[in-house]
Amino acid sequence: MSSNREANSDNDVCKEQVFDKLFRTYSTDLYKILFYKFGEGLNPSDIVQEAFIRLWNNCQKVPLEKARGFLMTVANNLMLNSIARNKTVQKHSSEATERLDYQTPEFELESSEYSQQLEKALASLSEEQRVAFLLNRVEGKKHQEIADMLGISKKGVEKRIYTALAKIRSQLDYFK
Repeated sequence: MSSNREANSDNDVCKEQVFDKLFRTYSTDLYKILFYKFGEGLNPSDIVQEAFIRLWNNCQKVPLEKARGFLMTVANNLMLNSIARNKTVQKHSSEATERLDYQTPEFELESSEYSQQLEKALASLSEEQRVAFLLNRVEGKKHQEIADMLGISKKGVEKRIYTALAKIRSQLDYFK
């Protein structure tokens, strides 16, 4: 009977050691997913911290096997709420910022155009394609690592990445 209690305490999210292990296991991947999904402007590290705070505050209600899903859902919802708040602020903001630069060399102009086209191409990807593509190409993650992070099959990751590559290449055709 005491071995059952010990096994249960190893799965208790409210135990500091268990919670600490959850943080070490999921915080970096959660940050990367939020960063690639929503960008840097919404402070994904703050959202990760808030998600873990909410997990701690709800540790009695969240079993260990559901902690990852809880964190992903909470972090995603926090980001979406942050986006909604920012849109409201921007809507009511009357200031328009405009930057004019008349001394740009031609190569900087082409570089800027390429960056804009790349951003457009990345923005045109589905969220799933963009996350998988950036985790692979920017972070250097292997397909299986991405599959494990996102909870999908390796083939699903491969399809997302290759579809994303095809879309990006077709949209950047002008710069070849």
